Amino acid sequence: MSRMGDVLAGFHAAWEFESDSVLIRYERGIRTPKLFQALGERRIPLDALAGVSLTPGRRGTVVLRAEPRVGADPLMEAAADQLKESCDPYRLVLPADKETLAEYYADELRARLKQDSGVAERFLVPAPDVPLQFKAYDGKASFDGRTVRFRWFWTGASSAKWKAGDQSFAVSELSGVEWRSPEVLEGYLRLLRGESPPVAPPVQADQDPAAVVFGLGYGPVHESLPFAAAVLAAVRDRSAVPAAAPRRDPADIAERIRHLGELHQAGLVTDEEFSVKKAELLAEL
Repeated sequence: MSRMGDVLAGFHAAWEFESDSVLIRYERGIRTPKLFQALGERRIPLDALAGVSLTPGRRGTVVLRAEPRVGADPLMEAAADQLKESCDPYRLVLPADKETLAEYYADELRARLKQDSGVAERFLVPAPDVPLQFKAYDGKASFDGRTVRFRWFWTGASSAKWKAGDQSFAVSELSGVEWRSPEVLEGYLRLLRGESPPVAPPVQADQDPAAVVFGLGYGPVHESLPFAAAVLAAVRDRSAVPAAAPRRDPADIAERIRHLGELHQAGLVTDEEFSVKKAELLAEL
């Protein structure tokens, strides 16, 4: 790169060029996409890039875009091409009068990229920091780096999820995540288990205790996508994460038993289901 520390500032973000990486700092202004604000800043190793492009933008702008290698960035892997163009964290929109300068930096970047930049064997871009949490339509999701927890909402969760009870998933038992943008119909975050795709069709997300569903204002992109990316990165790196038996707060156990009792009184769970689930909850103390 020309000089370490050179900065190219555009709308909503600025790129700082370093010898082996690009540090992207996102603005926190009211017009900045919420996903950018949530990401704050990201250091993208040059090894994580497959190419660089410079194209005309809208209304007198140009767009400098770094193309991440497949498999290099957990955020983009979780997003699975569902992000709107305006929320692409690898796009830098610049005034047209900076086109010559942008072309200079694009050429500099291209000169430093590896010729063989196929699928990355591991994630090269750091995952979002944990702990993370967000509110979906039917429950609250939290992740501490070792365990994902779903705590169902009385108002939104299906009876199937209430019968299954609040869920805890150790990273060691997961094989991946499936994120569907809340900006399309039937958005959800599903935790995947097992080494191969199931033969049977997957259960609908609103009936699946391993999934939370999104609604208007519940599970927004800027909260649920970094969450999904952090879980995915931990799953890929699970060999370095010691499995921990999930433990719950006694107050949470007491509240869950109370809710279970309400379901029992309402006839939504049988006497046997009530006894078995209560015993399981008490065993987690």
